[in-house]
Amino acid sequence: MHLLLLKYYPFIIGITVLIIDFITAYRIIIDTHNSTKTLAYLLLVFILPVIGSAFYFSFGINYRKKKIYSKKVISNDILYRKIMEWLIGRSKKVEEAFEAELKYYKDIIHFLMNDSSSLLSLNKVTLLLNGENKFESVLEALKNAKTFIHLEYYIFENDTIGKKIIEILKTKAGEGVKVRFIYDDFGSHRLKNILDELRSAGIEIFPFYKIRFFFLANRINYRNHRKIIVIDGVTGFIGGINVSDRYINTGDKNKLYWRDTHLKIEGPAVNNLQYHFIANWNFASNSVLDVQPYYFPLNFSGKKGNELVQIVPGGPDYPSSGIMLSFFTAIVMARQRIYITSPYFIPNDSICDALRKAALSGKDVRLLLPGISDSRIVNAAARSYFYDMLKNNVKIYLYQKGFIHAKTMVVDDMISIVGTANMDVRSFDLNFEINAVVYGKEINRQLTEAFMEDLTCSEEITFQSWLKRGSVQRFVDASARLLSPLL
Repeated sequence: MHLLLLKYYPFIIGITVLIIDFITAYRIIIDTHNSTKTLAYLLLVFILPVIGSAFYFSFGINYRKKKIYSKKVISNDILYRKIMEWLIGRSKKVEEAFEAELKYYKDIIHFLMNDSSSLLSLNKVTLLLNGENKFESVLEALKNAKTFIHLEYYIFENDTIGKKIIEILKTKAGEGVKVRFIYDDFGSHRLKNILDELRSAGIEIFPFYKIRFFFLANRINYRNHRKIIVIDGVTGFIGGINVSDRYINTGDKNKLYWRDTHLKIEGPAVNNLQYHFIANWNFASNSVLDVQPYYFPLNFSGKKGNELVQIVPGGPDYPSSGIMLSFFTAIVMARQRIYITSPYFIPNDSICDALRKAALSGKDVRLLLPGISDSRIVNAAARSYFYDMLKNNVKIYLYQKGFIHAKTMVVDDMISIVGTANMDVRSFDLNFEINAVVYGKEINRQLTEAFMEDLTCSEEITFQSWLKRGSVQRFVDASARLLSPLL
């Protein structure tokens, strides 16, 4: 019997592997609606039998469909509906008041209003370049909190800056300020060591999506990549900077320089940040937060500003790819220039087509991407797009001073986009993201100046030089691109 099993052992193994691969292929074809991603998964499964199947069932299959995010909605109570009606009315009045300034940008404004209820409001917006400037402003704002502090972060480290923020949160909770904190269980897994300490201090804290088996977690695919702070409903922070010492540049030559961008918003747009926080809070805490009037203050008389703002959410639970479509719409609306900064550049076909069309139409289209990256395979996949971009007059610059982590877009002299979303398919389809679209010449001017300053620390890649790359490097980049839908 043993000899018989030994004789047919290779055949049995081969048939088993074949069955596993065909079952996996069936699930991929049934569950994955993006044809590019479907082909990438199928290629992985048949190049790496069993291993590819294990990868797909661990990280690829959309278990989210098996558990609808029923809690990720603010309850339709009468108070909230009244507040939203008031805000929508004010949004329309703001648009009418700035009719002349916004006449060329109605497409994106109306798209965002209809797609994700991104209301238009007048705010005071402060540009915060790099962690050292962001955290100085955040610490001051947290100390001045009177009623509540809401935080939502992808990465929150219990390091020097993290401890400073935590101590303020503890103090404020002790003073009666309500502190609610959502963290991503993947990005902020080190917080698990101090959860009891935080809860004992009166801080309510929940993971956005609990990961029980860290190395076999499909939920890693659905990361809460947002970085939000809402204080008393009147002050908000949004952008690319997580809470970590790595984002603070101290001048130490042995420490990698991190270039990033954040916004402080004071005004009605904070109501939209608040809405998206509460929606996630209901999901993460498995409860329904009782919406009180002070969560959505209607009087911002002390926060006068000149910047019009819309808040744009994104995530697997939204019916359309609002983040991607807002980028696409801004690009195709451009009349003069498009300056994009992104640490990860793996665009879909729509974004590629829009960039090519804009550049070939005579617009000044520039991409600022990392020369020093934290992911070699992602960097290789990004390089595979360079040929097509350069051939069609898109200018590409690689940042050399350190790691550029900012996620920004400047269009003409009026539109600026700052937030958490990278220019990649993960941010478009898989992660929970949030951006601010700002209409105003002053923030646009500041971001343009910062972009030009960054270019002085960058190396421009020309089409001629790109053609001279070796065949091995081109093969590596092309191979990485095959996996780009999975990165």
